Amino acid sequence: MTRKKKTGQYKAGHTGTPALVALEAANVPFTLYEYEHSQTMEHGYAQDTAQILGIDPDTVFKTLMVESGKDAFIAIVPASARLNLKSVAHAAGVKSVAMMEPARAEKLTGYVTGGISPLGQKHQFPIFLDESAVIADEILISGGKRSLSVGIAPADFIAISGARVADIAQW
Repeated sequence: MTRKKKTGQYKAGHTGTPALVALEAANVPFTLYEYEHSQTMEHGYAQDTAQILGIDPDTVFKTLMVESGKDAFIAIVPASARLNLKSVAHAAGVKSVAMMEPARAEKLTGYVTGGISPLGQKHQFPIFLDESAVIADEILISGGKRSLSVGIAPADFIAISGARVADIAQW
């Protein structure tokens, strides 16, 4: 399994994923992590990313799409946790939410499952980031494709994404 780590800004003018383009446009520092996923993933992409990179799974965040009727939301929780649907619904001010079907999530976001980034989506949906993120120096989020993650300071991510911090993880 290969692992590449690039620090600083992504190369200006480089045609990357929409997430990388959004980060570059926001002019915030980030670290790019490129790697190969395991052939067999027992616990999903985010857990596999943490294992391959040898980092704490509490700092690798997975992007999950949820919906309530016609409304869609982005929920971001650590790889080591599960999403608490009731907490997301409460944070979003709706009665309930359900996990979105992968095909629908791909269609709405423009990304493939396992590579859905909260940045650079085709449509902007409200983003809810688990409160555990704010204690980390850096969190990893999807860079917009499988095997590509971006390390970013939580405050920078919140500032550029408009994410609302909420207690949405279930440990």
